[in-house]
Amino acid sequence: MTDETASLSAEELDKISELLQFAALYEGVAEEAELSLTFVTNERIHEINLQYRDKDQPTDVISFAMEEMGEGELQIVGADMPPVLGDILISVKRAQEQAEDYGHSFLRELGFLAVHGFLHLLGYDHENEEDEKKMFSKQKEILDEFGLKRSETL
Repeated sequence: MTDETASLSAEELDKISELLQFAALYEGVAEEAELSLTFVTNERIHEINLQYRDKDQPTDVISFAMEEMGEGELQIVGADMPPVLGDILISVKRAQEQAEDYGHSFLRELGFLAVHGFLHLLGYDHENEEDEKKMFSKQKEILDEFGLKRSETL
């Protein structure tokens, strides 16, 4: 986990790490699985959103799944290699703004975005109403079970 903004406390970083470990256990992900989480500025996530998604605006969270196979790609499997789920990037500024907009804690918003990105790495999506309902329901379950409910004000 990397905080490129140097604005998050050790407690916030620890809590998000615990949440992702909880989410992995909740979803039955192999214990040795790896992912990277980077907290970035609005400017940085804007650049990435433009470069990889052709969207000229900042966003709150972006995920890049590593286990997803593109057309014509070959899967390389090593016996000793842990599964690498991918990368999650979260805009700290957007998380702060959205926490205020939604009336809950900054930590709850960081948790929501981390779980959202994590579920994308596992193949969840929200391209249609049915998939959105399934993904958002799963996010809520994980956050509630972990103790970061919508009204959480840590």
